[in-house]
Amino acid sequence: MTEFVTPTVETAVAVPDPARRPLVTIVLPCYNEGEHVLLEIERITAAMLASGLSYELLCIDDASTDNTLEVLTGAAHDDPNIRLMPFRRNGGSGTARRIGTQQAYGEIVVWTDADMTYENERIPELVRILLDDPTYDQVVGARTTEEGTHKWARVPAKWLIRKIAERLTNQQIPDLNSGLRAFRRSVALPYLRLLPAGFSCVTTITIAFLSNQHDIRYVPTAYAKRAGTSKFHFVNDAYRYILQVLRMVMYFDPLKVLMPMALWLFVIGLVKGVVDMVRHPFYFPANTILLIVSGLMIGSLALLADLVVRSRDGV
Repeated sequence: MTEFVTPTVETAVAVPDPARRPLVTIVLPCYNEGEHVLLEIERITAAMLASGLSYELLCIDDASTDNTLEVLTGAAHDDPNIRLMPFRRNGGSGTARRIGTQQAYGEIVVWTDADMTYENERIPELVRILLDDPTYDQVVGARTTEEGTHKWARVPAKWLIRKIAERLTNQQIPDLNSGLRAFRRSVALPYLRLLPAGFSCVTTITIAFLSNQHDIRYVPTAYAKRAGTSKFHFVNDAYRYILQVLRMVMYFDPLKVLMPMALWLFVIGLVKGVVDMVRHPFYFPANTILLIVSGLMIGSLALLADLVVRSRDGV
């Protein structure tokens, strides 16, 4: 478990009285963002002050090796709405967002990044959608462009992963892994234990909400080229995205992942068995038997997994 430094007078505000808790907590993970994080904080602060919404900006330093912690400490000292939570060791953006959400004082939690890519001045707009329409539990800033590194590979890879998620959840998902989103903390708390440590945490919270009939609204947003150096590693992180999509659907509805494969193997085995009988009466090759048995085994596993899902308590 990632450790964080015990808050001091200079790095955190006191726990507020329940009647004075802020409405919104903005969780801002920071890792080696010292050159521009203050600009991002100023942009967020200006938007929130203009909106009139009560808020706290929870800045999480993920064991940065540059001057990020010093910059955040100075900002927290000057602004009472900023709360600083420094980690002793790097836990990844997913860990920072999970702990930040657990430690949030606000009823509505906002996730965003500190790399100048998202339209953070629109955070109040996302929050007001949740306040005005109680039927939505999450609002996501759906990016209309792709400005990340390895763009030639990211665009088709994200499209493929998104289509897999849409197929498995039976939902249209304009942006599966946007880092800009607002949601009701009370709804998200049961799913936080499912979040992985890395970038795919945003994919996880999307699929968790959709799989449990929590409505999500998508708001088109622009996406700028990041400031600083990207921490995204295309091959490893794309592989984790695919695994996480399959893992989440298996967690909520394993039949969708396993049963189609089982039925295809079983049907192919039966058809091949009929052809084998016609060509060579009473002769079943080993590969025909293997297809049928594999289909039966995977189908049995799918039913057993579905039984486990439906018999467990909670999420």
